[in-house]
Parts: sequence; structure tokens; C-alpha cells
Amino acid sequence: MSLVVWGMMSMLALVGRKEVLMDRTERFYRINQLLSQRQVVPLEAFLKDMEISRATFKRDLEYLRDRLHAPIIWDHERHGYRYDQQEPEAGRYQLPGIWFSAQEIHALLVMEQLLEKLEPRLLTPYVQPLRTQVRTLIQQGDHAAQEVLKRIRVLPMGSRPLEPRHFELLCSALLSRRRLQITHYHREKNERTQREVSPQRLVYYRDNWYLDTWCHWRRDLRTFAADAIESAELMKQPAREISESKLNEFLSESYGIFMGKPKFTARLRFTPHRARWVAREQWHPAQSGRYDQQGYYLLEVPYADDRELIMDILRHGTEVEVLGPAALRKRVSRMINTMQKIYS
Repeated sequence: MSLVVWGMMSMLALVGRKEVLMDRTERFYRINQLLSQRQVVPLEAFLKDMEISRATFKRDLEYLRDRLHAPIIWDHERHGYRYDQQEPEAGRYQLPGIWFSAQEIHALLVMEQLLEKLEPRLLTPYVQPLRTQVRTLIQQGDHAAQEVLKRIRVLPMGSRPLEPRHFELLCSALLSRRRLQITHYHREKNERTQREVSPQRLVYYRDNWYLDTWCHWRRDLRTFAADAIESAELMKQPAREISESKLNEFLSESYGIFMGKPKFTARLRFTPHRARWVAREQWHPAQSGRYDQQGYYLLEVPYADDRELIMDILRHGTEVEVLGPAALRKRVSRMINTMQKIYS
């Protein structure tokens, strides 16, 4: 799990840097904290503590006084700022809430889950400090970490367990830029093949890990589900390097996890009821969507391989219709007919 923890440490470093480069709301809380703890605070103490300029502090002070009704005054006798307890506006003073965006709290909770699931191993001395720092970040403001973890849940779905030693070997080959000899189980064909691959990058997608590679057998780019790699052996040969632009062209532009430059555009028509959800979803970075005159939502999605796309279409049941291409409509229709025979 070394690559996961490395990613977590990188993110924590970025979050830690945010504590130094305070945003405005954080500065408001720090000003309040200093005034509450020290009673009277000289100007230079604010500037040094928060590492901000005099002009920034003056702007913050003006905002606190004018917008949030903070009863902060300058005490000439004691040469510092303090709260005026006699000020009638004191009762109206309230700091804005400080917490995380949806993306930030999701990232923190996912990290907490991953760290909790790590088995006691070599990383144990490093994991506990990471968990402590994550818990500290989660309980920003007045929210206890335990309460946050109890009230907000991140539910993984469809994740497939993989062998830790295989994953560690994939990470090692990926970062040391060496080739791998792998045994891959192809679920759809129910067969196993031996491949020599140059790992390019690991992708975490829909709660599972995938390895993007250059396959020396196929002489092309291929993506393998990490849990379908039954064995792996590190080779001495250096990995073949593929440019980022080519990786993105073949492995990122198509639909879902399947590779290939998009060749087709799916045209889907959702009912007005289902449109309430789908109109706000991102199926593909290059998608386009619009409402027609009847309130139906028309979604266009580029793709090369239709397998994952069909699964996403079918989960909407009778509230979606495939308008085109004809081959895609025919495949979906055939699958629906087969399903109907099962339940007849």
C-alpha cells in the first residue's frame, strides 16, 4: 500500500500548507482566538502569528467590525486590540462557519477509511501519526472527529479485494520504471494469459484499481484490473515510456475504463423524471446535453467500447431510450429481450 500512503502524505502536506497560508475565514477564527486568550493583543502580535501584512489585517478587521458586528476596539492605554464587553452589538457577533467543501471532506473520510483498514505491518509506525493528523483535520471548528465519522458516511460499492503483495509489486514496478511479467485472468473469456507489460500508471476507478500498461505481446496500450492479475514478477528490463498525451488519448478520452479513441457518440433520451438526476451527472468530460420541447433530456456521450456504457444505460431501466447509433440501440434491445425471457 506504499503508493496509497505516499499519495495521502502528499495530500496532507498540501492541507498542512493551507494552515500556514490561511484563508480569510481561518484568519477570522485566529483573530477571535487570540483576543479570547490574551484579552489585549498588539498589532504586531497579529501580524507575526498569522504571517500577514498590516493591510491584510486592516481589511480583516474592517470586515469583522462592519459585516459581522465584532465589538473589537483599540485600547490606547494598553496599546492593543480587545473586545468591548459593553458594546450593544456584542450579542449580534457570530463567526461564520468554517469547515470543508464536499470534495475535501470526501477525501479526508476516504483517507480515514483506508488507514483504518491497513493491517499492522511495516507501515504501522507511520500510519498512526497520519491517522492522528487526519482526525485533527476532520475536527476543524467545533465538530468532534468521532461525531463527523458517525454522521457522514462514505459507502464503497462493488470493490473487489486484491492481493496486497501483488499490489505492492505493481507499485514498485510502476515507480522504478521496470517491466512486469504477469498472469492475467480474462473474466469475459474465462482464460488466463501470460503478458510482459510496461506499467504506465495506476488508476482508482469505481472503487477498484486498474493498471494502465504497454503490452509487449499486443504491442499496444492495455488496461488490466489489478485484482485480475493473479501473479506478477519484476523484470530487469526498463519499462517502455509512453507519452502523457498518448496515454490520455487512448485511455482517458473514451467512455469509462475501456481504452481507445472515441469512434461513436451515444445519443440517449431520458424521461423528464429521470432528467432531474441525469442532467447534473457527468458521464464523460466531452458530453453534451439539452432538454427538448417535451422536457426530455438528450445526452450525447462519446465512446469506443460500449460494454460499460450499456451497463450504465440499463441501470436507468424504462426511463431511458437509446436513439443511436443503430448498433448500440440494437445491442441494448437484444439484452432487454434476453432479460425478458429470463423473467417470463
